Amino acid sequence: MAQTLPVTELFLLALIIIFALPYAFWRLLRTDYWAPLVVVQIIAGIVLGPGVLGAVFPAYYQTVFTPQVIGALNGIAWWAVMLFVFVAGLELDLKEAWKFRRETGLTAGLALGVPLVLGAGTAVLLLELSDPANWIGAKGQTWQFIAGIGMACAVTALPILILLMQKLEILRTPFGQRILRYASLDDIMIWGVLALILLDWERVGRQAAYLAGFAVAVVLVRKFIAAIPQRDRWAVGLVWLAANGYLADWSGLHYMVGAFLAGAALDAKWFGIENIDRFRDTVLMAFMPVFFLSTGLRTSWDMGGAIAFAAAALLLFAMVVGKLAGVALAGRMLGWPKGQAWIIGWLLQTKALIMIIFVNVLFDKQIITSSAFTALLLAAVGSTMLTIPVVSPALKRQEAED
Repeated sequence: MAQTLPVTELFLLALIIIFALPYAFWRLLRTDYWAPLVVVQIIAGIVLGPGVLGAVFPAYYQTVFTPQVIGALNGIAWWAVMLFVFVAGLELDLKEAWKFRRETGLTAGLALGVPLVLGAGTAVLLLELSDPANWIGAKGQTWQFIAGIGMACAVTALPILILLMQKLEILRTPFGQRILRYASLDDIMIWGVLALILLDWERVGRQAAYLAGFAVAVVLVRKFIAAIPQRDRWAVGLVWLAANGYLADWSGLHYMVGAFLAGAALDAKWFGIENIDRFRDTVLMAFMPVFFLSTGLRTSWDMGGAIAFAAAALLLFAMVVGKLAGVALAGRMLGWPKGQAWIIGWLLQTKALIMIIFVNVLFDKQIITSSAFTALLLAAVGSTMLTIPVVSPALKRQEAED
């Protein structure tokens, strides 16, 4: 089959598999309560990769996912994730965060700091329990690994949080907007820490030049985009995105850092909130499943499935307990009503795409191994699947008490 079908047809066959199987599973089995479509797509990416279905049916994998097809899919995946991170940057609302800076700063700081410490402790434990070479990548240092794992455990997936709050019908309420403020501030700190982890002393001059140039360019680009008609802003925004991705990668920071900065530098109101929502949903539906498959290709079960799941369980424990403890402490200090901290903590521990993107960067830079990547990916899926089943009944109880 691989010898008779041209690359174009193999590529389209791969797309049929990537889009059809997760949708059929999600729709026919009605998994939306436990696993929204985006989560099913992430799981499908793992299953369709060489470590699971490819190992059981190697002929299928070798026939469809040839090097040429994988190369084409990777190109789509790179652009898809850049678009997604760009939108995540656009959705930041720093004005609202500043308006409620004491509450937002305290809550976001504790919601980030406590799981970061627990995650870093889990990273140290993994290094103590087995050979560090199983976890630390070829170009990673111990401190980078520990900080990277810690921050991965502290991540909140802002775009997925928005989707989940839409599903729970709390997104546009004052309560939902509070949660978005906490997640937005954490998002900035997450990418800031990632930039520090990726600091390359051999290319520090390039990185300094990029950041200095970015600071100047932001002023000019903001004036330009504000002055042009709205119909032209998306086109200019995409050029701005591609340029920042290229320059950030050239400097050694990684193209996803550039994509986030490109979005964070612009105002969402210039593009329209409804337009951004539609654009994000389109990217999620039309492009991100290819990224999920690309992510699944990176998973490794060389250490054994039991070890991967055990490590994932440890990491998941650090993520959930750390986030709940941090938010609970903030709630006590700020005098929140009973039950609010529990709901907010569970929503903020949603990892999904942003954590997966974050650990993809760590893997690209060889700070973590494929085994560590696999464990983190499993933990991210687990954290997201827990959110709706826990939060939905808690919200109903709170509504009944009010």
